[in-house]
Amino acid sequence: QVQLVESGGGEVQAGGSLRLSCAASGYTDRRNCMGWFRQAPGKEREGVATIYTAGGSTYYADSVKGRFTISQDNAKNTVFLQMDDLKPEDTAMYYCAAPYGDNGWRTGVPPRRAFAYWGQGTQVTVSS
Repeated sequence: QVQLVESGGGEVQAGGSLRLSCAASGYTDRRNCMGWFRQAPGKEREGVATIYTAGGSTYYADSVKGRFTISQDNAKNTVFLQMDDLKPEDTAMYYCAAPYGDNGWRTGVPPRRAFAYWGQGTQVTVSS
């Protein structure tokens, strides 16, 4: 059974940084990408960043471009999200997501429906 476990959330002041981690286990098929999503109260879950396993290409939502960096450690089956210059509008629950094998996407940040597995989420709160 595939499990995704996030860690690294917390509360920081605007301009601060946090590094989220997502440890994946139980995978038997090769997945083509991993993603980070976030959901603020009263809002829909939105894609933040995606990394494609083959080649390591990365894509970001416009709202976080230049501030967030997604990376992976394939040997440890872990994906990271480095978040710098955090803003109050980044406050949300952050989720790690993985597809069921290959979801067919090769570029961009896929929509929520392209991912089958989700972590429990880690809260990020940015105060002004």
